[in-house]
Amino acid sequence: MMEVFAEYLSSIDDDEQRKRVEGILQWIADEYPHFGQRIGWNQPMFTDHGTFIIAFNVAKKHLNVSTELACIEHFADEISKKGYNRTKMFLQIKWDEPVDFSLLRKMIDFNVADKKDCKTFWRK
Repeated sequence: MMEVFAEYLSSIDDDEQRKRVEGILQWIADEYPHFGQRIGWNQPMFTDHGTFIIAFNVAKKHLNVSTELACIEHFADEISKKGYNRTKMFLQIKWDEPVDFSLLRKMIDFNVADKKDCKTFWRK
């Protein structure tokens, strides 16, 4: 199922980071088996009915989680309470921080519901 991400994962030099990213991607694939999987803009991403839901990008000090600005803003307080950094476009999880899968689920579910009638890849 995750073959589409194999080359990306093999490009992550750090074994622990690769295992962590692979675990997150596998969790999403298991929890949302209907999602499309693709590499776009050199990052693994998941889509629902052709519209963007979530993507990941490995940085030196953290994992960037991209869900679009509307989702980041919607969860800004919760992101801050969890101690994660954020930018306009990314939730940043430091490599030594635990992954809050319940927050990821809420963000994914928000995007699915908010974009249920979306006919474009990105929000307009």
